[in-house]
Amino acid sequence: MFFTRFLSATIALALGALVSGAGWAQPAGSSYLPAFVSSPKYVFFFLGDGMSASQIQATEAYLTTINGGSARVAEDLLKPENRLIMSKMPINGMQTTYDANALMTDSASSATAFSAGIKTKSGVIGMDENLVRSVKSVAELAHERGMKVGILSSVPLNHATPAAYYASVTSRGLYNNIGIQMAESGYEFFGGAGLLAATGPARDGDTDQNLWDLLDAHGYELRNDRESILALTQNPRDKVVAINPVLAGSESMPYAIDRPEDNLSLAEMTEVAIANLSGTSGPGGDSGFFIMVEGGKIDWAGHANDAMANIGDMLDFDAAVGKALEFYNQHPRDTLIVVTGDHETGGMTVGHATTAYTAYYDRLLDQPNSYEYFQNVHWAAHKEAHESGYDWTRPDNLASTPEMVELIEQQFGLVWDELNEYQQEKLEDAYDMSMVGENRNSSAENNLLYGGYEPIVVTLTHILNEEASIGWTSYSHTGVPVPLFAQGRAAGAFKGFYDNTDIAKKLADVMRLPEMPVYRD
Repeated sequence: MFFTRFLSATIALALGALVSGAGWAQPAGSSYLPAFVSSPKYVFFFLGDGMSASQIQATEAYLTTINGGSARVAEDLLKPENRLIMSKMPINGMQTTYDANALMTDSASSATAFSAGIKTKSGVIGMDENLVRSVKSVAELAHERGMKVGILSSVPLNHATPAAYYASVTSRGLYNNIGIQMAESGYEFFGGAGLLAATGPARDGDTDQNLWDLLDAHGYELRNDRESILALTQNPRDKVVAINPVLAGSESMPYAIDRPEDNLSLAEMTEVAIANLSGTSGPGGDSGFFIMVEGGKIDWAGHANDAMANIGDMLDFDAAVGKALEFYNQHPRDTLIVVTGDHETGGMTVGHATTAYTAYYDRLLDQPNSYEYFQNVHWAAHKEAHESGYDWTRPDNLASTPEMVELIEQQFGLVWDELNEYQQEKLEDAYDMSMVGENRNSSAENNLLYGGYEPIVVTLTHILNEEASIGWTSYSHTGVPVPLFAQGRAAGAFKGFYDNTDIAKKLADVMRLPEMPVYRD
């Protein structure tokens, strides 16, 4: 009797380890999930666009600060409430992000890698680098097997990352064409931001369709107010496109730090998607699901070198992960959650030459809104009021304009008389450039300093970030490897150091889908 109980307990422990992935290493040439263990029924893939270790650490240092601790004290940083949900997951991995022709990938080629398992070149979605063969994504394969699919993003739903889960195009800029494939995908839920080129071609070579009409013809319900979207949690629908009522530039959701009250956060939209897809609408009832959630504006804030906007969207993205974890706690034996980034954006560093080994994250609290909000609201009004008769050759245009001195203190906490001479000089040059397009710098200097962004705005975020001990090296993507976190059934498959193409292959394996890549021809 004792031996029987002991054997049963041992088998149970072994099966538990296999299900959770704890201690499970894949033997050469075998599946990540043994044949006698069922595949996860509910699969979440969270993609922080532009997110790597720097963004995670900076956000946790910020969390520590707003929770009353210090980013300079290890005991505070280690407290569970100051850690992101993702970084507390039990399984960790690391993935390389380069594409077929570049160490620094773009979002189209990286999304193709982790959705379909192949390397391609920047700008290409769902096709090989020779633009000859197209591939199926893990979402498409899951859908063919009968699982429901949800695609969510804080940037347009026909942008590069979400598109890689349902489209194949030679250029990520063919937004209308991508939108057609979105309508034809048959996926049950799309949610978050809007659509680019929704009523005609984005450029030469693009298609010319009204995407709203096409979505309607394919049976999709469009919901774009908070009340009707939230109603999906109680009344699931077969095919829905849920778009926030207030959108910012390029049909994206506003930065989380600027979110209007009428909008749903990415976390709330994720909660709606879970409820809608796990409900009983449509054929097959609760047939399981695959949900991809992209925190797309982490990347956009990184391009603009705005740490506060970046951190705000990191927190919203992590809160969305939290909604998946709540679902996992209800269905632990059937759920897999994977969280990673596609690449790092901006070359964010935790530390700066001017602050050495000390961090001052409390200084970030003085910035209430994103660079975009400041530019569109405060800066636009200021420029209109002061640009007439502006003489850029004067050395103290900003210092002699009390309204601007007050504005930068109100919106960034930067007190003019407390800035050093170099900071004041940079702001004077940026102010001139933003007001009339001229300053004393060479064009090469201006390109390096501003990177195509509004000079005064990006200079303000640079100075504030540097004072907090955050630096930036680029306005583009960088090539560093990116961490991955996982929890749930077969999560152990994601341990180790591997390539981004392996993510799709691992997902396909544990979901019992065809071996990837799967070509259409």
